[in-house]
Amino acid sequence: MKKRALRLTLSAALLMLAVSLPQRGSADVGVGAGTSFGQGRATLSVFGGSGSAFSQSYFVLGVGANYYVIQGLGLGLNFESWLGNTPGIYKLTPNVQYVFTLIPSVQPYVGVFYRRVFVDDLSDLNSVGTRVGAYLPVGPNTHFGLGGVYEKYLDCNQSSYHSCDDFYPEISFTVSF
Repeated sequence: MKKRALRLTLSAALLMLAVSLPQRGSADVGVGAGTSFGQGRATLSVFGGSGSAFSQSYFVLGVGANYYVIQGLGLGLNFESWLGNTPGIYKLTPNVQYVFTLIPSVQPYVGVFYRRVFVDDLSDLNSVGTRVGAYLPVGPNTHFGLGGVYEKYLDCNQSSYHSCDDFYPEISFTVSF
């Protein structure tokens, strides 16, 4: 019950962050990586993929927000839920991401993160990791992302968790404002 309340609180916090970030007027909105990931811009993402933990497969679904402090460099917060198996897994992830904005047709990105992992009926974990991939523009200020995530658990006991690192693909849809 405690973890369910935490999930609802985190989801509400991300939604409140999304609606409270400053928005630009229509004259300021542009097209392409330079404007989508420029200083002062924010992005909202919905992402998903597949992952494995505890020798089981999961469907990963998440939401995130980034704020770009300089051109291409974003600070963000993501929340994800691993669905379709037990135990339930939920992850809260502060992150730093850099998007290479010089190529208009594709924008590679790299990122690092710290993550708090909440696992039903087991001790919570801390992890660090990296993500790499590319954004493909699909419209004004919207991008489709393809990438991969590597995660290393810091306080992991293999006898309880079966594996102390993960690699999984990630697909995202990102809107900037």
